[in-house]
Amino acid sequence: MESPSTGWRHWLPGLATLQGYGPGAFRNDLQAGLVLTAILVPVGIAYAVASGVPGIHGLYATIGALLAYALFGPSRVLVLGPDSSLAGLTLAVVLPLSGGDPGRAVALAGAMALVSGSICVLAGLARLGFVTELLSKPIRYGYMNGIAVTVIVSQLPALFGFGGEGDGPVARMGAFAGALLAGETNGAALAVGTATLVVIGMLRGSRRVPGVLVAVAGATLAAAVLDLDTRAGLSVLGALPQGLPGPAVPWLSQEDLGPVLVGGAAIALVSFADTSVLSRSYAARSRSPVDPNREMIGLGVANLAAGLFHGLPVNSSSSRTPVAAAAGARTQVAGVVGALGVALVVVVAPGLLRHLPDAALAAVVIASALGVAEVRDLGRIYRIQRWEFWLSIGCFSGVVVLGAIPGIGLAIVAAVIEFLWDGWRPHSAVLGRVDGVRGYHDVTRYPDARQIPGLVLFRWDAPLFFANADLFQRRALDAVARAPTEARWLVVTAEPVTSVDVTAADMLAELEETLHAAGVELCFAEMKDPVQDKLKRFGLFARLGAGAFFPTIGAAVCAYLATHPVNWVDWEDRAEPGA
Repeated sequence: MESPSTGWRHWLPGLATLQGYGPGAFRNDLQAGLVLTAILVPVGIAYAVASGVPGIHGLYATIGALLAYALFGPSRVLVLGPDSSLAGLTLAVVLPLSGGDPGRAVALAGAMALVSGSICVLAGLARLGFVTELLSKPIRYGYMNGIAVTVIVSQLPALFGFGGEGDGPVARMGAFAGALLAGETNGAALAVGTATLVVIGMLRGSRRVPGVLVAVAGATLAAAVLDLDTRAGLSVLGALPQGLPGPAVPWLSQEDLGPVLVGGAAIALVSFADTSVLSRSYAARSRSPVDPNREMIGLGVANLAAGLFHGLPVNSSSSRTPVAAAAGARTQVAGVVGALGVALVVVVAPGLLRHLPDAALAAVVIASALGVAEVRDLGRIYRIQRWEFWLSIGCFSGVVVLGAIPGIGLAIVAAVIEFLWDGWRPHSAVLGRVDGVRGYHDVTRYPDARQIPGLVLFRWDAPLFFANADLFQRRALDAVARAPTEARWLVVTAEPVTSVDVTAADMLAELEETLHAAGVELCFAEMKDPVQDKLKRFGLFARLGAGAFFPTIGAAVCAYLATHPVNWVDWEDRAEPGA
Protein backbone atom coordinates (compact mmCIF):
# COMPACT_ATOMS: atom_id res chain seq x y z
CA MET A 1 0.00 0.00 0.00
CA GLU A 2 1.45 3.33 -1.08
CA SER A 3 1.95 6.18 1.36
CA PRO A 4 -0.14 9.32 0.74
CA SER A 5 3.06 11.36 0.89
CA THR A 6 4.96 9.22 -1.63
CA GLY A 7 2.32 7.66 -3.88
CA TRP A 8 1.36 8.74 -7.36
CA ARG A 9 -1.53 10.86 -6.04
CA HIS A 10 1.00 13.00 -4.20
CA TRP A 11 3.30 13.47 -7.18
CA LEU A 12 0.59 13.66 -9.86
CA PRO A 13 -2.28 15.54 -8.22
CA GLY A 14 -3.76 16.34 -11.64
CA LEU A 15 -4.43 12.66 -12.34
CA ALA A 16 -5.77 12.20 -8.82
CA THR A 17 -8.28 14.97 -9.53
CA LEU A 18 -9.77 12.91 -12.35
CA GLN A 19 -10.96 10.26 -9.91
CA GLY A 20 -14.68 10.75 -9.76
CA TYR A 21 -14.53 13.25 -12.63
CA GLY A 22 -17.94 13.39 -14.33
CA PRO A 23 -19.59 14.77 -17.49
CA GLY A 24 -20.92 17.83 -15.65
CA ALA A 25 -17.45 18.90 -14.56
CA PHE A 26 -16.12 18.29 -18.09
CA ARG A 27 -18.77 20.53 -19.64
CA ASN A 28 -17.78 23.33 -17.27
CA ASP A 29 -14.07 22.81 -17.91
CA LEU A 30 -14.59 22.65 -21.68
CA GLN A 31 -16.49 25.94 -21.66
CA ALA A 32 -13.90 27.60 -19.42
CA GLY A 33 -11.03 26.27 -21.55
CA LEU A 34 -12.50 27.69 -24.76
CA VAL A 35 -12.99 31.08 -23.12
CA LEU A 36 -9.46 30.86 -21.76
CA THR A 37 -8.02 30.13 -25.21
CA ALA A 38 -9.31 33.45 -26.52
CA ILE A 39 -7.33 35.22 -23.77
CA LEU A 40 -4.22 33.07 -23.76
CA VAL A 41 -3.26 33.76 -27.37
CA PRO A 42 -2.99 37.58 -27.37
CA VAL A 43 -1.71 37.75 -23.79
CA GLY A 44 0.95 35.10 -24.39
CA ILE A 45 2.18 36.97 -27.45
CA ALA A 46 2.15 40.32 -25.64
CA TYR A 47 4.19 39.14 -22.66
CA ALA A 48 6.70 37.38 -24.87
CA VAL A 49 7.30 40.58 -26.85
CA ALA A 50 7.59 42.51 -23.57
CA SER A 51 10.22 39.96 -22.45
CA GLY A 52 12.33 40.58 -25.55
CA VAL A 53 11.51 37.41 -27.50
CA PRO A 54 9.30 36.79 -30.58
CA GLY A 55 5.61 36.52 -29.73
CA ILE A 56 5.20 32.90 -30.88
CA HIS A 57 7.41 31.73 -28.04
CA GLY A 58 4.90 33.05 -25.53
CA LEU A 59 2.42 30.58 -27.00
CA TYR A 60 4.93 27.73 -26.83
CA ALA A 61 5.52 28.55 -23.16
CA THR A 62 1.79 28.71 -22.48
CA ILE A 63 1.14 25.28 -24.01
CA GLY A 64 4.01 23.55 -22.21
CA ALA A 65 3.32 25.19 -18.85
CA LEU A 66 -0.41 24.46 -18.80
CA LEU A 67 0.01 20.82 -19.77
CA ALA A 68 2.79 20.25 -17.23
CA TYR A 69 0.97 22.02 -14.43
CA ALA A 70 -2.20 20.06 -15.15
CA LEU A 71 -0.28 16.92 -14.11
CA PHE A 72 2.00 18.20 -11.35
CA GLY A 73 0.21 21.29 -10.00
CA PRO A 74 -1.91 20.93 -6.84
CA SER A 75 -4.25 23.86 -7.53
CA ARG A 76 -7.41 23.04 -9.49
CA VAL A 77 -7.95 26.38 -11.22
CA LEU A 78 -4.59 28.13 -11.38
CA VAL A 79 -3.64 29.31 -14.88
CA LEU A 80 0.05 29.62 -15.72
CA GLY A 81 1.84 31.38 -18.55
CA PRO A 82 4.14 34.31 -19.38
CA ASP A 83 3.32 37.22 -17.10
CA SER A 84 4.03 40.90 -16.65
CA SER A 85 5.66 40.31 -13.26
CA LEU A 86 8.41 38.30 -14.99
CA ALA A 87 8.69 40.36 -18.17
CA GLY A 88 10.98 42.95 -16.61
CA LEU A 89 13.27 40.30 -15.11
CA THR A 90 13.49 38.35 -18.38
CA LEU A 91 14.05 41.51 -20.42
CA ALA A 92 16.84 42.62 -18.06
CA VAL A 93 18.88 39.55 -19.09
CA VAL A 94 17.71 39.10 -22.68
CA LEU A 95 18.07 42.66 -23.92
CA PRO A 96 21.76 43.31 -23.17
CA LEU A 97 22.97 39.78 -23.99
CA SER A 98 21.01 38.96 -27.16
CA GLY A 99 22.37 41.86 -29.24
CA GLY A 100 19.10 42.00 -31.16
CA ASP A 101 19.39 38.34 -32.28
CA PRO A 102 15.94 36.68 -31.86
CA GLY A 103 17.41 33.16 -31.71
CA ARG A 104 19.85 34.16 -28.99
CA ALA A 105 17.04 35.90 -27.09
CA VAL A 106 14.94 32.73 -27.19
CA ALA A 107 17.87 30.64 -25.93
CA LEU A 108 18.48 33.03 -23.04
CA ALA A 109 14.81 33.13 -22.04
CA GLY A 110 14.48 29.35 -22.31
CA ALA A 111 17.60 28.83 -20.21
CA MET A 112 16.23 31.12 -17.49
CA ALA A 113 13.01 29.10 -17.49
CA LEU A 114 15.04 25.91 -17.00
CA VAL A 115 17.09 27.47 -14.19
CA SER A 116 13.98 28.80 -12.48
CA GLY A 117 12.18 25.49 -12.88
CA SER A 118 15.09 23.48 -11.52
CA ILE A 119 15.40 25.75 -8.46
CA CYS A 120 11.67 25.50 -7.74
CA VAL A 121 11.62 21.69 -8.07
CA LEU A 122 14.69 21.24 -5.86
CA ALA A 123 13.37 23.73 -3.30
CA GLY A 124 10.00 21.98 -3.26
CA LEU A 125 11.63 18.57 -2.73
CA ALA A 126 13.69 20.10 0.09
CA ARG A 127 10.45 21.49 1.59
CA LEU A 128 11.58 25.09 1.30
CA GLY A 129 8.17 26.40 0.27
CA PHE A 130 8.21 28.76 3.25
CA VAL A 131 11.10 30.91 1.96
CA THR A 132 8.90 33.45 0.19
CA GLU A 133 7.24 34.20 3.52
CA LEU A 134 10.46 35.98 4.46
CA LEU A 135 9.61 38.77 2.01
CA SER A 136 7.46 41.29 3.83
CA LYS A 137 4.53 43.00 2.15
CA PRO A 138 6.27 46.41 1.87
CA ILE A 139 9.28 44.78 0.20
CA ARG A 140 7.04 42.85 -2.22
CA TYR A 141 5.21 46.07 -3.04
CA GLY A 142 8.52 47.80 -3.63
CA TYR A 143 9.96 45.36 -6.14
CA MET A 144 6.62 44.74 -7.87
CA ASN A 145 6.04 48.48 -8.30
CA GLY A 146 9.58 48.75 -9.64
CA ILE A 147 9.01 45.92 -12.09
CA ALA A 148 5.70 47.49 -13.14
CA VAL A 149 7.47 50.77 -13.96
CA THR A 150 10.23 48.86 -15.78
CA VAL A 151 7.71 47.00 -17.93
CA ILE A 152 5.64 50.12 -18.67
CA VAL A 153 8.73 52.09 -19.72
CA SER A 154 9.79 49.25 -22.02
CA GLN A 155 6.38 49.32 -23.77
CA LEU A 156 5.92 53.07 -24.16
CA PRO A 157 7.86 53.25 -27.47
CA ALA A 158 5.64 50.58 -29.04
CA LEU A 159 2.55 52.37 -27.72
CA PHE A 160 3.67 55.59 -29.43
CA GLY A 161 4.74 53.82 -32.60
CA PHE A 162 8.53 54.12 -32.60
CA GLY A 163 11.52 52.02 -31.63
CA GLY A 164 13.07 52.14 -28.16
CA GLU A 165 16.67 51.86 -27.05
CA GLY A 166 18.57 51.99 -23.80
CA ASP A 167 19.88 49.60 -21.19
CA GLY A 168 17.76 49.95 -18.08
CA PRO A 169 14.56 51.87 -17.28
CA VAL A 170 16.26 55.25 -16.80
CA ALA A 171 18.13 55.06 -20.13
CA ARG A 172 15.03 53.82 -21.96
CA MET A 173 12.96 56.62 -20.47
CA GLY A 174 15.55 59.12 -21.68
CA ALA A 175 15.51 57.62 -25.18
CA PHE A 176 11.70 57.65 -25.19
CA ALA A 177 11.60 61.32 -24.19
CA GLY A 178 14.11 62.16 -26.92
CA ALA A 179 12.06 60.37 -29.60
CA LEU A 180 8.88 62.02 -28.34
CA LEU A 181 10.41 65.50 -28.55
CA ALA A 182 11.75 64.69 -32.03
CA GLY A 183 8.20 64.11 -33.23
CA GLU A 184 8.57 60.40 -34.03
CA THR A 185 5.12 59.50 -32.66
CA ASN A 186 2.92 57.48 -35.01
CA GLY A 187 -0.59 58.85 -34.57
CA ALA A 188 -2.31 55.64 -35.65
CA ALA A 189 -0.29 53.57 -33.17
CA LEU A 190 -1.01 55.97 -30.33
CA ALA A 191 -4.73 56.02 -31.18
CA VAL A 192 -4.96 52.21 -31.37
CA GLY A 193 -2.91 51.73 -28.19
CA THR A 194 -4.85 54.31 -26.22
CA ALA A 195 -8.19 52.86 -27.34
CA THR A 196 -7.01 49.39 -26.33
CA LEU A 197 -6.04 50.66 -22.87
CA VAL A 198 -9.39 52.41 -22.45
CA VAL A 199 -11.40 49.32 -23.41
CA ILE A 200 -9.38 47.08 -21.09
CA GLY A 201 -9.83 49.58 -18.28
CA MET A 202 -13.57 49.90 -18.83
CA LEU A 203 -14.10 46.13 -18.84
CA ARG A 204 -11.59 45.26 -16.11
CA GLY A 205 -14.27 44.65 -13.50
CA SER A 206 -16.49 42.56 -15.79
CA ARG A 207 -16.68 38.84 -15.06
CA ARG A 208 -18.56 37.95 -18.23
CA VAL A 209 -16.81 40.06 -20.85
CA PRO A 210 -13.01 39.60 -21.12
CA GLY A 211 -11.70 43.10 -21.68
CA VAL A 212 -8.39 41.99 -23.20
CA LEU A 213 -10.14 39.85 -25.81
CA VAL A 214 -12.57 42.61 -26.80
CA ALA A 215 -9.81 45.23 -26.98
CA VAL A 216 -7.38 43.09 -28.97
CA ALA A 217 -10.08 41.84 -31.35
CA GLY A 218 -11.25 45.41 -31.95
CA ALA A 219 -7.70 46.68 -32.56
CA THR A 220 -6.94 43.80 -34.94
CA LEU A 221 -10.18 44.29 -36.87
CA ALA A 222 -9.64 48.05 -37.16
CA ALA A 223 -6.08 47.59 -38.40
CA ALA A 224 -7.18 44.99 -40.97
CA VAL A 225 -10.25 46.86 -42.28
CA LEU A 226 -8.54 50.24 -42.48
CA ASP A 227 -5.27 48.75 -43.77
CA LEU A 228 -3.39 50.81 -41.19
CA ASP A 229 -0.08 49.02 -41.65
CA THR A 230 0.11 50.19 -45.26
CA ARG A 231 -1.67 53.54 -45.06
CA ALA A 232 -0.43 54.79 -41.68
CA GLY A 233 2.77 52.82 -41.16
CA LEU A 234 1.27 50.96 -38.20
CA SER A 235 3.53 48.14 -36.99
CA VAL A 236 1.65 44.81 -36.79
CA LEU A 237 2.51 41.34 -35.56
CA GLY A 238 2.49 39.56 -38.92
CA ALA A 239 1.87 35.87 -39.51
CA LEU A 240 3.15 33.51 -36.83
CA PRO A 241 5.32 30.48 -37.66
CA GLN A 242 3.17 27.41 -38.25
CA GLY A 243 3.51 24.24 -36.21
CA LEU A 244 4.87 23.21 -32.85
CA PRO A 245 8.55 22.80 -31.96
CA GLY A 246 10.15 19.69 -30.53
CA PRO A 247 11.86 19.72 -27.12
CA ALA A 248 15.40 21.08 -27.03
CA VAL A 249 17.87 22.30 -24.43
CA PRO A 250 18.98 25.88 -25.17
CA TRP A 251 22.74 26.22 -25.52
CA LEU A 252 24.52 29.29 -24.19
CA SER A 253 28.00 30.68 -24.27
CA GLN A 254 30.06 30.55 -21.08
CA GLU A 255 29.79 34.30 -20.49
CA ASP A 256 25.98 34.04 -20.49
CA LEU A 257 25.83 31.51 -17.65
CA GLY A 258 26.29 33.96 -14.78
CA PRO A 259 23.51 36.40 -15.75
CA VAL A 260 21.19 33.52 -16.67
CA LEU A 261 21.72 31.77 -13.32
CA VAL A 262 21.15 34.99 -11.37
CA GLY A 263 18.13 35.92 -13.48
CA GLY A 264 16.65 32.43 -13.19
CA ALA A 265 17.05 32.48 -9.41
CA ALA A 266 15.34 35.88 -9.20
CA ILE A 267 12.51 34.61 -11.40
CA ALA A 268 12.11 31.53 -9.20
CA LEU A 269 11.71 33.71 -6.12
CA VAL A 270 9.28 36.18 -7.68
CA SER A 271 7.20 33.59 -9.51
CA PHE A 272 6.74 31.38 -6.48
CA ALA A 273 5.93 34.36 -4.26
CA ASP A 274 3.15 35.36 -6.67
CA THR A 275 1.99 31.80 -7.30
CA SER A 276 1.80 30.87 -3.63
CA VAL A 277 -0.31 33.93 -2.79
CA LEU A 278 -2.72 33.30 -5.67
CA SER A 279 -2.88 29.57 -4.98
CA ARG A 280 -3.68 30.11 -1.30
CA SER A 281 -6.37 32.61 -2.22
CA TYR A 282 -8.25 30.20 -4.47
CA ALA A 283 -7.61 27.27 -2.15
CA ALA A 284 -9.30 29.21 0.65
CA ARG A 285 -12.34 29.82 -1.54
CA SER A 286 -12.70 26.13 -2.35
CA ARG A 287 -11.68 25.03 1.17
CA SER A 288 -9.00 22.78 -0.29
CA PRO A 289 -5.64 23.75 1.25
CA VAL A 290 -2.57 23.57 -1.00
CA ASP A 291 0.85 22.38 0.14
CA PRO A 292 3.36 25.16 -0.74
CA ASN A 293 6.09 22.58 -1.41
CA ARG A 294 3.92 20.76 -3.94
CA GLU A 295 2.97 24.12 -5.43
CA MET A 296 6.65 24.93 -5.86
CA ILE A 297 7.24 21.60 -7.60
CA GLY A 298 4.26 22.18 -9.92
CA LEU A 299 5.52 25.65 -10.82
CA GLY A 300 9.02 24.27 -11.36
CA VAL A 301 7.88 21.50 -13.71
CA ALA A 302 5.79 24.05 -15.64
CA ASN A 303 8.88 26.23 -16.14
CA LEU A 304 10.96 23.23 -17.19
CA ALA A 305 8.35 22.35 -19.81
CA ALA A 306 8.20 25.96 -21.02
CA GLY A 307 11.99 26.15 -21.34
CA LEU A 308 12.34 22.80 -23.13
CA PHE A 309 9.71 23.76 -25.72
CA HIS A 310 11.37 27.03 -26.76
CA GLY A 311 9.38 29.15 -24.34
CA LEU A 312 10.18 31.63 -21.60
CA PRO A 313 9.67 31.73 -17.80
CA VAL A 314 6.09 31.39 -16.63
CA ASN A 315 4.14 32.35 -13.58
CA SER A 316 0.61 32.08 -12.25
CA SER A 317 -1.63 34.73 -13.71
CA SER A 318 -3.77 36.97 -11.53
CA SER A 319 -5.69 38.07 -14.65
CA ARG A 320 -6.23 34.78 -16.52
CA THR A 321 -7.02 32.66 -13.45
CA PRO A 322 -10.13 34.74 -12.56
CA VAL A 323 -11.28 34.41 -16.19
CA ALA A 324 -11.11 30.62 -15.93
CA ALA A 325 -12.82 30.62 -12.54
CA ALA A 326 -15.59 32.96 -13.70
CA ALA A 327 -16.15 30.79 -16.81
CA GLY A 328 -16.85 27.80 -14.56
CA ALA A 329 -13.53 25.94 -14.44
CA ARG A 330 -13.65 23.00 -12.03
CA THR A 331 -10.24 21.38 -12.55
CA GLN A 332 -7.01 21.69 -14.50
CA VAL A 333 -8.80 20.09 -17.43
CA ALA A 334 -9.81 23.67 -18.28
CA GLY A 335 -6.09 24.51 -18.59
CA VAL A 336 -5.56 21.46 -20.79
CA VAL A 337 -8.39 22.58 -23.09
CA GLY A 338 -6.86 26.06 -23.17
CA ALA A 339 -3.43 24.65 -24.06
CA LEU A 340 -4.89 22.49 -26.82
CA GLY A 341 -6.82 25.49 -28.13
CA VAL A 342 -3.62 27.55 -28.32
CA ALA A 343 -1.84 24.65 -30.02
CA LEU A 344 -4.68 24.42 -32.58
CA VAL A 345 -4.29 28.13 -33.39
CA VAL A 346 -0.54 27.70 -33.90
CA VAL A 347 -0.95 24.63 -36.11
CA VAL A 348 -4.09 25.53 -38.10
CA ALA A 349 -4.45 29.33 -38.09
CA PRO A 350 -1.10 31.01 -37.40
CA GLY A 351 -2.11 33.99 -39.55
CA LEU A 352 -5.22 34.72 -37.50
CA LEU A 353 -3.54 37.61 -35.67
CA ARG A 354 -1.26 38.89 -38.43
CA HIS A 355 -2.99 42.31 -38.30
CA LEU A 356 -2.64 42.61 -34.50
CA PRO A 357 -0.98 46.02 -33.88
CA ASP A 358 2.17 46.13 -31.76
CA ALA A 359 0.64 49.15 -30.00
CA ALA A 360 -2.28 46.97 -28.86
CA LEU A 361 0.15 44.37 -27.51
CA ALA A 362 1.98 47.13 -25.64
CA ALA A 363 -1.33 48.33 -24.22
CA VAL A 364 -2.13 44.81 -22.94
CA VAL A 365 1.22 44.63 -21.15
CA ILE A 366 0.90 48.15 -19.72
CA ALA A 367 -2.60 47.40 -18.44
CA SER A 368 -1.34 44.25 -16.76
CA ALA A 369 1.63 46.08 -15.22
CA LEU A 370 -0.70 48.73 -13.84
CA GLY A 371 -2.74 45.91 -12.34
CA VAL A 372 0.20 44.45 -10.37
CA ALA A 373 1.33 47.86 -9.09
CA GLU A 374 0.30 48.64 -5.52
CA VAL A 375 0.03 52.27 -4.50
CA ARG A 376 -3.08 52.53 -2.33
CA ASP A 377 -1.88 50.18 0.40
CA LEU A 378 1.45 52.01 0.58
CA GLY A 379 -0.45 55.00 1.98
CA ARG A 380 -1.75 52.82 4.79
CA ILE A 381 1.77 51.51 5.47
CA TYR A 382 3.06 55.10 5.54
CA ARG A 383 0.53 55.98 8.23
CA ILE A 384 1.21 52.83 10.27
CA GLN A 385 4.98 52.37 10.07
CA ARG A 386 7.00 54.88 8.08
CA TRP A 387 10.31 53.03 8.09
CA GLU A 388 8.66 50.10 6.26
CA PHE A 389 7.22 52.57 3.76
CA TRP A 390 10.67 53.98 3.04
CA LEU A 391 12.02 50.44 2.83
CA SER A 392 9.45 49.78 0.10
CA ILE A 393 10.45 52.98 -1.69
CA GLY A 394 14.10 51.95 -1.46
CA CYS A 395 13.36 48.59 -3.10
CA PHE A 396 11.32 50.34 -5.77
CA SER A 397 14.13 52.78 -6.50
CA GLY A 398 16.64 49.95 -6.66
CA VAL A 399 14.65 48.13 -9.34
CA VAL A 400 14.03 51.29 -11.39
CA VAL A 401 17.53 52.77 -11.16
CA LEU A 402 19.75 49.69 -11.00
CA GLY A 403 17.59 47.35 -13.08
CA ALA A 404 15.32 44.41 -12.33
CA ILE A 405 17.99 41.84 -11.37
CA PRO A 406 20.11 44.07 -9.06
CA GLY A 407 16.86 45.49 -7.68
CA ILE A 408 15.61 42.05 -6.73
CA GLY A 409 18.97 41.38 -5.09
CA LEU A 410 18.58 44.61 -3.13
CA ALA A 411 15.06 43.53 -2.09
CA ILE A 412 16.41 40.20 -0.81
CA VAL A 413 19.16 41.94 1.17
CA ALA A 414 16.58 44.35 2.58
CA ALA A 415 14.35 41.42 3.54
CA VAL A 416 17.21 39.71 5.39
CA ILE A 417 18.11 42.94 7.22
CA GLU A 418 14.47 43.56 8.11
CA PHE A 419 14.13 39.98 9.32
CA LEU A 420 17.23 40.26 11.51
CA TRP A 421 16.60 43.77 12.80
CA ASP A 422 13.70 42.92 15.09
CA GLY A 423 15.78 40.13 16.62
CA TRP A 424 19.00 42.15 16.61
CA ARG A 425 17.61 45.16 18.44
CA PRO A 426 14.44 43.87 20.09
CA HIS A 427 12.23 45.45 22.71
CA SER A 428 12.96 44.70 26.35
CA ALA A 429 11.30 45.87 29.53
CA VAL A 430 11.53 45.95 33.31
CA LEU A 431 8.22 44.83 34.80
CA GLY A 432 6.31 46.05 37.82
CA ARG A 433 2.89 45.86 39.47
CA VAL A 434 0.18 48.38 38.68
CA ASP A 435 -2.56 48.87 41.26
CA GLY A 436 -5.86 47.59 39.95
CA VAL A 437 -4.31 45.84 36.93
CA ARG A 438 -3.57 42.12 36.97
CA GLY A 439 -0.21 40.86 35.81
CA TYR A 440 3.19 42.54 35.48
CA HIS A 441 3.73 45.45 33.13
CA ASP A 442 6.42 47.60 31.52
CA VAL A 443 7.39 50.33 33.99
CA THR A 444 8.10 52.76 31.14
CA ARG A 445 4.50 52.39 29.95
CA TYR A 446 3.12 52.52 33.50
CA PRO A 447 5.14 55.10 35.49
CA ASP A 448 3.08 54.34 38.61
CA ALA A 449 4.08 50.67 38.55
CA ARG A 450 5.76 49.41 41.74
CA GLN A 451 8.78 47.12 41.76
CA ILE A 452 9.26 44.56 44.50
CA PRO A 453 12.31 45.57 46.57
CA GLY A 454 15.38 43.60 45.53
CA LEU A 455 13.60 41.84 42.65
CA VAL A 456 14.18 42.81 39.00
CA LEU A 457 11.76 41.32 36.48
CA PHE A 458 13.35 41.65 33.04
CA ARG A 459 11.46 40.71 29.86
CA TRP A 460 13.22 40.07 26.52
CA ASP A 461 10.94 40.07 23.47
CA ALA A 462 12.94 38.02 20.97
CA PRO A 463 14.94 34.81 20.50
CA LEU A 464 18.40 34.91 22.05
CA PHE A 465 21.11 34.41 19.44
CA PHE A 466 24.56 35.59 18.45
CA ALA A 467 23.44 38.97 17.05
CA ASN A 468 21.69 40.16 20.23
CA ALA A 469 23.49 38.28 23.01
CA ASP A 470 25.75 41.19 24.00
CA LEU A 471 22.81 43.61 23.90
CA PHE A 472 20.81 41.31 26.19
CA GLN A 473 23.67 41.24 28.69
CA ARG A 474 24.07 45.03 28.65
CA ARG A 475 20.37 45.67 29.11
CA ALA A 476 20.04 43.06 31.86
CA LEU A 477 22.96 44.52 33.82
CA ASP A 478 21.59 48.02 33.26
CA ALA A 479 18.23 46.92 34.66
CA VAL A 480 19.99 45.62 37.77
CA ALA A 481 22.03 48.81 38.12
CA ARG A 482 18.96 51.04 37.76
CA ALA A 483 16.79 49.11 40.23
CA PRO A 484 15.22 51.41 42.83
CA THR A 485 16.57 49.16 45.61
CA GLU A 486 19.62 46.92 45.79
CA ALA A 487 18.93 43.94 43.55
CA ARG A 488 19.04 40.39 44.93
CA TRP A 489 17.31 38.48 42.12
CA LEU A 490 17.22 39.04 38.36
CA VAL A 491 14.31 37.07 36.90
CA VAL A 492 14.26 36.88 33.12
CA THR A 493 10.62 36.53 32.06
CA ALA A 494 11.43 34.33 29.09
CA GLU A 495 8.03 33.54 27.57
CA PRO A 496 8.85 35.53 24.36
CA VAL A 497 12.24 33.78 24.02
CA THR A 498 11.69 31.04 21.44
CA SER A 499 15.30 29.91 20.97
CA VAL A 500 18.81 30.11 22.41
CA ASP A 501 22.00 29.41 20.45
CA VAL A 502 25.52 28.56 21.67
CA THR A 503 26.69 32.18 21.70
CA ALA A 504 23.71 33.25 23.80
CA ALA A 505 24.13 30.29 26.18
CA ASP A 506 27.77 31.22 26.76
CA MET A 507 26.65 34.80 27.38
CA LEU A 508 24.13 33.62 29.99
CA ALA A 509 26.89 31.67 31.76
CA GLU A 510 29.05 34.80 31.77
CA LEU A 511 26.12 36.90 32.99
CA GLU A 512 25.46 34.45 35.81
CA GLU A 513 29.09 34.75 36.94
CA THR A 514 28.93 38.55 36.86
CA LEU A 515 25.67 38.64 38.80
CA HIS A 516 26.85 36.06 41.34
CA ALA A 517 29.93 38.14 42.06
CA ALA A 518 27.63 41.09 42.75
CA GLY A 519 25.39 39.03 45.05
CA VAL A 520 22.55 38.74 42.54
CA GLU A 521 20.88 35.42 41.65
CA LEU A 522 19.88 34.77 38.00
CA CYS A 523 16.52 33.05 37.51
CA PHE A 524 14.05 32.42 34.68
CA ALA A 525 10.26 32.38 34.50
CA GLU A 526 7.87 31.08 31.85
CA MET A 527 10.67 29.60 29.72
CA LYS A 528 9.35 27.20 27.10
CA ASP A 529 10.24 23.52 27.43
CA PRO A 530 12.13 23.33 24.08
CA VAL A 531 14.30 26.28 25.17
CA GLN A 532 14.94 24.61 28.54
CA ASP A 533 15.94 21.47 26.64
CA LYS A 534 18.56 23.49 24.77
CA LEU A 535 19.92 24.91 28.03
CA LYS A 536 20.18 21.34 29.36
CA ARG A 537 22.25 20.34 26.33
CA PHE A 538 24.45 23.40 26.81
CA GLY A 539 24.95 22.46 30.51
CA LEU A 540 23.47 25.74 31.72
CA PHE A 541 20.38 24.19 33.30
CA ALA A 542 22.50 21.98 35.54
CA ARG A 543 24.76 24.91 36.39
CA LEU A 544 21.90 27.14 37.55
CA GLY A 545 19.86 24.33 39.08
CA ALA A 546 16.20 23.44 38.63
CA GLY A 547 15.30 25.89 41.39
CA ALA A 548 16.25 28.79 39.16
CA PHE A 549 13.44 28.00 36.71
CA PHE A 550 9.82 28.89 37.50
CA PRO A 551 6.68 28.05 35.50
CA THR A 552 5.17 31.56 35.95
CA ILE A 553 6.21 35.05 37.01
CA GLY A 554 3.90 34.72 40.00
CA ALA A 555 5.69 31.56 41.13
CA ALA A 556 9.04 33.35 40.90
CA VAL A 557 7.71 36.30 42.92
CA CYS A 558 6.32 34.00 45.60
CA ALA A 559 9.63 32.15 45.85
CA TYR A 560 11.53 35.41 46.18
CA LEU A 561 9.19 36.78 48.87
CA ALA A 562 9.42 33.49 50.78
CA THR A 563 13.21 33.75 51.02
CA HIS A 564 13.70 37.50 51.26
CA PRO A 565 11.80 39.37 53.98
CA VAL A 566 11.03 42.69 52.30
CA ASN A 567 8.48 45.40 52.93
CA TRP A 568 5.94 44.51 50.25
CA VAL A 569 2.13 44.42 50.19
CA ASP A 570 0.53 43.63 46.87
CA TRP A 571 -2.60 45.55 45.85
CA GLU A 572 -4.50 42.28 45.50
CA ASP A 573 -3.71 41.48 49.13
CA ARG A 574 -5.23 44.81 50.16
CA ALA A 575 -8.33 44.30 48.06
CA GLU A 576 -11.63 43.46 49.69
CA PRO A 577 -12.61 39.78 49.48
CA GLY A 578 -14.71 39.29 46.36
CA ALA A 579 -13.65 42.65 44.95
